[in-house]
Amino acid sequence: MLKNNPVVKKLVETGEERVGKLAQQLMSNEKFVTMVQTLVSRSLAAKGTLDSALRSALSAMNLPSTADVEQLRNKVDDLERLLSSVESKVDKLVTTASAPSSRKSK
Repeated sequence: MLKNNPVVKKLVETGEERVGKLAQQLMSNEKFVTMVQTLVSRSLAAKGTLDSALRSALSAMNLPSTADVEQLRNKVDDLERLLSSVESKVDKLVTTASAPSSRKSK
């Protein structure tokens, strides 16, 4: 109901235009862009520090990190594929081994 209201449509359009103009002004402001870049780089550095500290803490408590768990998951996946391959080969051997014996009984 509100979406079809012309006053609401005009308000939304006006708001979108103003937000667009503000975004353009901010992105053309060199100080703002520099501050955002600095903020992003500091955030990434802080995340790196936090990740490192977390890995050290987990290691000190003899607990696996997410990388350790992912490595283990990959090994389990590899083992599952290998087991599936061996299982299919055994099935083929059983099938071929039982085929001649069923011919002899006929």
